[in-house]
Amino acid sequence: MREKVLITGVAGFLGSNLARCLLAEGSYDVAGIDNLSQGRIENVPDGVRFTAADIRDEANDPLFRGMDIVFHLAAKNCISDCQADPVETADINVGGTVRVFEAARRAGARKVVYADSSAVYEGTEVWPTPETEEKPRSFYAVSKTCSARFAEVYRRQHGMTITGLRYFCVYGPAQDYRRTIPPIMSAFIIKLLKNERPIIYGTGRKRRDFVYVDDVTDFHLLCLTDSRTDNRTFNLGSGVNYSVLEILDLIGKLLGKRIEPLCRPDLPGEAETTLADISRARELGWTPRTDLLTGLRKAIAYLERERAEGRV
Repeated sequence: MREKVLITGVAGFLGSNLARCLLAEGSYDVAGIDNLSQGRIENVPDGVRFTAADIRDEANDPLFRGMDIVFHLAAKNCISDCQADPVETADINVGGTVRVFEAARRAGARKVVYADSSAVYEGTEVWPTPETEEKPRSFYAVSKTCSARFAEVYRRQHGMTITGLRYFCVYGPAQDYRRTIPPIMSAFIIKLLKNERPIIYGTGRKRRDFVYVDDVTDFHLLCLTDSRTDNRTFNLGSGVNYSVLEILDLIGKLLGKRIEPLCRPDLPGEAETTLADISRARELGWTPRTDLLTGLRKAIAYLERERAEGRV
């Protein structure tokens, strides 16, 4: 009998890639929820039983019935937007997450896997950063820390199995480039494809740990089958970092373009450096398989198709 999986944020970046992979596996029945505020309906693969809904709505509870696994990936995740509206940030990222936990509990789901974030390490000076090192600074990071505390109580109080995944800078096809301030990979590629000046916030010397979306999806699959992932938190990064300027240079070389960037004031609340200690995930046999150049070529090919079809 096929396991039933529910994905919140299924029209978004991580959710749509996970849904596509689960359907390709052929042994999962996949349902999805998304309010389409950030995700796109075109991202939802054929074969997903899709419902347009907001995770904060208690009326969604029937959608959780009969589900074996819930992947909670919906969130308000643009740091600048979260800084501008902490009330909505808390409402979606904390209130919405608790609503999902409660719906999963009432439905008797055997496991919940939810999106935590490497943003909880914003204030750290320990690199590579292990899962034990939490120093949130932004409203977004604090909202994720609060969600993790609720997960702890649901585990203890109700015996739920809940796994948290701290994503570093995930990139690849279907990344949300429509955000107020898009992720740098997509932002740089789109600007250079249009022969426009890319935008750098600050000096460009901030360093980020980038991990390709297929490698993250590999760990999602591990969460479905390996009980060693139960009730634990994992960093999902590459264990290597690059500066913003280095990324721009690499993308420029791959596209054969060199355009002087526009420099704008630094963004508040962001970490100077991210670098994942992925030893906990490696102990389970997981390791990133996609090197940066290969991942960038795939990201470029995707955005070139988007541009050819008039979406960029």
